[in-house]
Amino acid sequence: MNIEIKKSIKPINYFDAINLLEKRLEDLHKNKDKELIWTLEHNEIFTAGTSYKENEILDKSINLIKTNRGGKITCHAPGQLICYFVLDLRKKKDIRKFISCIEKSIIETLIDYKIETFSDKDNVGIWYKKNHTINKVAAIGIRVKKWIAYHGFAININNNLDQYKKIIPCGIENKGITNLISIADNNYSNLDNLLIEKFTSNLKI
Repeated sequence: MNIEIKKSIKPINYFDAINLLEKRLEDLHKNKDKELIWTLEHNEIFTAGTSYKENEILDKSINLIKTNRGGKITCHAPGQLICYFVLDLRKKKDIRKFISCIEKSIIETLIDYKIETFSDKDNVGIWYKKNHTINKVAAIGIRVKKWIAYHGFAININNNLDQYKKIIPCGIENKGITNLISIADNNYSNLDNLLIEKFTSNLKI
């Protein structure tokens, strides 16, 4: 697989990131560039997918950025690992299988930290259950254009969970949000490398 792996250390401006993804998509569609997997962080920003509703904004003072990805409202902030991608589905044309590949990659990565999580066909994302309470630990929001998938997913590591009180995260009222450091006090500095390893491996299947 001819995929460029890009890792950014400093926080990346949201609009700069999306512009890069959209340009890469066009270039990939014309076979002028290779596929991309890109790990990064954003400074605090609230983004809304195409299916969000106004009543999901609880704090009207937030600056909400409307995007063309699927899904509803989420918050990006330092302490959250974002994995963006531009990946060619033209040969397989199976979006459900692709989303399953993302879910599997996150779940397998977290197993390496002895954290058991699961996907939910009714609520996209990766979830953690403890004492009958179910909380989301990773969000997924993708868009497919010309059979090329882009945008990506985000794993909460040690981000500020209070920011989620300003919205109904992903439009789901009866479940919460957590992060990895709240689940297990591990060193997650290598999580991006493990994730890329699992993701690229699962994409080949």
